[in-house]
Amino acid sequence: MNVELRTDEPERRFAPGASLKTDNAQYPTLTIETMRWHSGRLLLHLEGVTDRSLVEELRGVVLSVDVDPDERPADPDEFYDHQLVGLDVVDSAGAVLGTVSEVVHGPQDLLVVKRPEGGEAMVPFVASLVPEVDVSAGRVVVDLPDGLLDLGTG
Repeated sequence: MNVELRTDEPERRFAPGASLKTDNAQYPTLTIETMRWHSGRLLLHLEGVTDRSLVEELRGVVLSVDVDPDERPADPDEFYDHQLVGLDVVDSAGAVLGTVSEVVHGPQDLLVVKRPEGGEAMVPFVASLVPEVDVSAGRVVVDLPDGLLDLGTG
C-alpha cells in the first residue's frame, strides 16, 4: 500500500507493529506488518491485507496514528494538529478573533478559525501571518490583513 505522508517522522509513526486508525467503517484499525521506501514513496504491508483487491478497497482511506497528548515535536516551531485545535486566535492586542477548529493540510497548511459570531475563516499557517503559537497559554497570535477573517462568515 502506497501512503501519502503528513508527518515529518514516518519511520517512527509507521513502524512495524504500529496500529493505525482509519476513516473506513469496514476496517477501523489496521496494523503495520512492514514498511519500506521505494522511489521516495512509503510502502506499507498491513496485517490481513493480503491481496490487491483489499488494497483497492483501502484506496483513499485516511490513516492516523495516536500521539501521546504530552508529546512535542523536536523542532520548537512545529506543532501537532491536536496541539493547535482549540487554541484561541488573538490579534496582537490580545482580542479574541476565534478558535482553531481544524488544521487543513495541502500545498499550504491552513488554520480553520471558528468565529465567535458564526462562520469560519481559513488562515494560512505561515510565520508572517501567525507570528506566535503559545500552546501553554492556549493561544495563537495572528497579524492579518484587514478583512481576511470576514471572508468565511455567514
